Amino acid sequence: MTGMLAACLMVAIVGSCLLVPAGAGRAEAAGDPERGRALFESRQCARCHLPRGQEGLGPAENEVRRPQGAFELAGRLWNHAPGMVAMFKEKGIEWPQISPAEMADLMVYLGGDPARDPVADPFKGQVALVRKGCLKCHSLRGEGGRVGPELSERRNTYDSAVTWAATMWVHTPRMAAKTAELGVLYPRFDGDELVNLVGFLRSAVR
Repeated sequence: MTGMLAACLMVAIVGSCLLVPAGAGRAEAAGDPERGRALFESRQCARCHLPRGQEGLGPAENEVRRPQGAFELAGRLWNHAPGMVAMFKEKGIEWPQISPAEMADLMVYLGGDPARDPVADPFKGQVALVRKGCLKCHSLRGEGGRVGPELSERRNTYDSAVTWAATMWVHTPRMAAKTAELGVLYPRFDGDELVNLVGFLRSAVR
């Protein structure tokens, strides 16, 4: 009976390690909404995202800026980036650089809050990894594509929504061009899909 109790306890411990809060990882400085507002204007975001009722090139500012989970917002930024890349290229505008600290400020201004993210479900994240076609370019424990990095290697990208968003923002132009070159559908994430994916990747780290 003692051995069975110990085994059950071990299962419970492993399960609790896999079902981790979305924002678990390295601590980071809190963003500042006023700096985020200034960044929104200085990086020309406000030129495309106008207040509701005014015709802009992108979604209204009121739609972009609203209470939402931090990973939910990171997913929306991910989804939005390729369209921005194409538009910037057409208009001859240089891709705006955003540092991790600036991304923290911008995400706070836009309403991204880690407390609004659900607890990550690694199983659903694994399903998302397959359904979104991530393994067409990336490998996981040696299985999959060879275009992008091996996903089971430890990366600070998995630490937080801000780190993920800042890293992906830097690489988006190259990623968007590569997916178009390969004829691969650029993956898009809705709701809790991204937080679950990152939760699975954390559990798969070597």
